[in-house]
Amino acid sequence: MRLSRVTRNTLLVGGFFALDKVAAFIRQVVIARQFGLSEALDAFNVANNVPDLLFALISGGALAMAFIPVLTETLTQHGERQTWQLFSRIANLAFIVTGLLGVLVGVFAHPLVTWELGIAPGFGAEQQRLVITLMRLNLIATVIFSLSGLVMAALQAHQHFLLPAMAPLFYNLGQIFGAVILAPEHGLSLGGITLPALGLGVHGLVYGVILGALLHLGIQVPGLIRYQFRWQAGLGLGSPEVRKVLRLMGPRLLTVLCIQLIFIVRDNLASRLATGAVTALTYGWMIFQVPETLIGTALGTALLPALSEQMARDQSERFRDSIQRAVRVLVALTLPLTVVLGLGMRPVLEMVFGFGKEGTDLLWRVSQAYLLGLLGQCIVEIMVRAFYARQNAWVPLAGAGITLGVYVLAGTQFYRWLGAPGISLADALAFSIEALILTLWLTRTLNHRIMVTPVVLRAVIAAFVGGGAVLFGQSLVQVGNSLWGAIALMGVGGILASPWIWQELRLLIHL
Repeated sequence: MRLSRVTRNTLLVGGFFALDKVAAFIRQVVIARQFGLSEALDAFNVANNVPDLLFALISGGALAMAFIPVLTETLTQHGERQTWQLFSRIANLAFIVTGLLGVLVGVFAHPLVTWELGIAPGFGAEQQRLVITLMRLNLIATVIFSLSGLVMAALQAHQHFLLPAMAPLFYNLGQIFGAVILAPEHGLSLGGITLPALGLGVHGLVYGVILGALLHLGIQVPGLIRYQFRWQAGLGLGSPEVRKVLRLMGPRLLTVLCIQLIFIVRDNLASRLATGAVTALTYGWMIFQVPETLIGTALGTALLPALSEQMARDQSERFRDSIQRAVRVLVALTLPLTVVLGLGMRPVLEMVFGFGKEGTDLLWRVSQAYLLGLLGQCIVEIMVRAFYARQNAWVPLAGAGITLGVYVLAGTQFYRWLGAPGISLADALAFSIEALILTLWLTRTLNHRIMVTPVVLRAVIAAFVGGGAVLFGQSLVQVGNSLWGAIALMGVGGILASPWIWQELRLLIHL
């Protein structure tokens, strides 16, 4: 069986994303067992917001998404030498800008945390001071990521996905080291061996983040060596290629700002709820990100360089066909998965995180609401990349602005009625609306309809079959309420749903 290049890259990226998610779950379970739904863990989760915003704006989202199409075009038309020259100039610029912004955030950390429209106005004074300290430490990792994110983009533009796919896994390994060695007061026992413990508490988690950032960059260095990277000084602001990146980056920066503001609004609202709301939303988002990353992000990551190359070679028919196939696969996979996971995962959450009945119910409801937006978020991953492959950054900006507006309007009302699950429900609603808008916009731009009605009908049937199997199994056997029983029932649900979406499962091989 011969796999297409996009399929091979998708499976490679998805495989390492799966390992990354396993590592992330191990990390979060260790942290949850140590800190529970506590003020310290809420503070740690909130403290990540502004550093994550800087990373996403400078290299993790805004610059990288604008960078890959131009870098691919330069590589296709001008070769390695000019490609690495462009990379050096953009990397120099990103490092300088990130460093300057990091200093500003460190200086103004107090008002950013305590302001009524800031990230944690509902926390007490002591908890806010802890957030400020942790945020300043997190900025060190952000500066490291300003380079590492661009290295990922450069290697992906060369159709090299192995090392960039491994980088998030190594980032999580660094954080696990922080959670297992640096944070605990008493060493964890594994197989009769007691690990050392430095007793740094929640600060140890941040040092683990910094270590993870170093590993994230370090694992990709061999890729730079393989493609004969040569660093060059200068910013090259007069270069046409640099200007093209910056023209795309402007609206992309605003797009990512809208996306990251959602997380800040989320924690702002959650800080006004009972202790544990911030952590429940953070963990619920992490749970939701497992299927979203393995399906939407993996496919989108592998597809962007291919779409960019198709546009650079003026292969419009192949471009449209790639989008059509990707959307069909996403619809077929996400609808049954949403139902099966939403109905069957509660025992897994209870056994893994140990939050108790009340805490588990909260986490389950939050996760269910997030999952309602799984199809929407996966579609957005593809549609945004389709526009960037066409070097159009303005339509994704408009979509992100609408998403932020819907999220704020819905979130500020839903959280009053539903608590934390209302905030995640607002997220699902906002991204689903964005997915619909971007899809309609792209089809109008391409003058080509995306045919999804047949696959939607079959995916809905698959969802009913899979979800029905989970509910039926839970009603028959008590084992459905155990960890392995719940996993088995969800597996059975997925297997029974598969025949209805078999065409798309086969299509996944030939993307």
